[in-house]
Amino acid sequence: MIILIIYIAIFAAAFFVVRFGVRKFRQMRDFTSLKTVTFGDESAVRPDRWASVISVVTIFLLWGAFTGSNWVPIHAPGPFVGDAEFTYTLEAPDGARDDAAVLVRVFNVGEDVEPPAIEPGAGFAKNDASSVGAWRSDLILMDKNDEVTRKEGARVVAIDGQPVNPGETVPVAGGKVAVTSKGSLNFTPRPGWQMEPIWLPPPEAVVDRVGEIASEGYQNFTLWEHLYWSLFRVIVGFALGAAVGIPLGYAMGLSDWFRGWFDPIVEFMRPVPPLALIPLVIIWAGIGESGKIILLFLAALWIMTISARAGVSGVAISKVHAAYSLGASKWQLMRHVIMPNSLPEIFTGARVAMGVCWGTVVAAELVAAEKGAGMMIMVASRFQLTDIVIMGIILIGIIGYGIDILMRKAEKWLVPWKGRI
Repeated sequence: MIILIIYIAIFAAAFFVVRFGVRKFRQMRDFTSLKTVTFGDESAVRPDRWASVISVVTIFLLWGAFTGSNWVPIHAPGPFVGDAEFTYTLEAPDGARDDAAVLVRVFNVGEDVEPPAIEPGAGFAKNDASSVGAWRSDLILMDKNDEVTRKEGARVVAIDGQPVNPGETVPVAGGKVAVTSKGSLNFTPRPGWQMEPIWLPPPEAVVDRVGEIASEGYQNFTLWEHLYWSLFRVIVGFALGAAVGIPLGYAMGLSDWFRGWFDPIVEFMRPVPPLALIPLVIIWAGIGESGKIILLFLAALWIMTISARAGVSGVAISKVHAAYSLGASKWQLMRHVIMPNSLPEIFTGARVAMGVCWGTVVAAELVAAEKGAGMMIMVASRFQLTDIVIMGIILIGIIGYGIDILMRKAEKWLVPWKGRI
């Protein structure tokens, strides 16, 4: 919640700074800057590069600040590390009371630490010492030292002078102490605002993992082999889906018979998520490469079919009539009117289909695979190797984003008339 509030505050501050500050020094009065309506194309609203840079930097700074990274200058309050001491009041069955001190040494997990020492004291409640890792908790059994035990009717009635009952918690220096239902003490050091590395490691830990796995490998394959196989499956599955889906979409857009025959099938399969087909594909094709490619083929097929059909159906009838009036044949109509006007829709569908395929292949590899990005993430999660999991997620996102950029460039090169006809 704190991170979300900070993120929203940075977003608002950056917006006003850029909008009313930076932009005044770089205002442009060209045709694009004066457009207020897109008219079906994306030329009027372009991403603000300042916003993109600030967004990425903000996420990185928040990540580093809340994980104690050495790569960022500002850190959120971290967990308590050091010696904490509190006293508890033990009441004997006869009503006599005695105070005892507990010294707890809190250390960073993974470090070697000497356990603290403390004199036991002279009363029937003896002083105790313990050690616990940051973000952890420690159960303190007073009966190990006290002369009057809980079995004999003794009970803790106060922490640092504050009355307490079983099930209640009292804040103390460096953390808090809870009295369990059975009367023992549970000390939890103050966690601070930073995330524990097992939940979210710092950026440098993730980068170190990239170098380690790239050179040494993981689960018998290098990082590049894992990514190559995931990308290979996506490309092959998408290519097969496009090769079948685009002609099928054209046929459905041009023929009422094809539209009537395949429309129930396409509309039935369109809302079915590809992940729901994984068990069926495994039964039919096993867990090998063919099963994964079939799954990706099905993930891309319906999207490409619908996009091609929509592209054909969206051609203005006036253009068709104009072509016929100029003596165009059906092939010329297809070549010079229908195909150019449908390509923008097909490229939009291709971008969507590629994204769906990329997400589907990772999920398929989570179920059954010997190599691949999804398999790497799944195995790492079993051993709570969060740095490898985050590394895999980041690389998957970068590759997916890169594929989308390449497809945008290809669309701009192959369909330069988008939004102009």
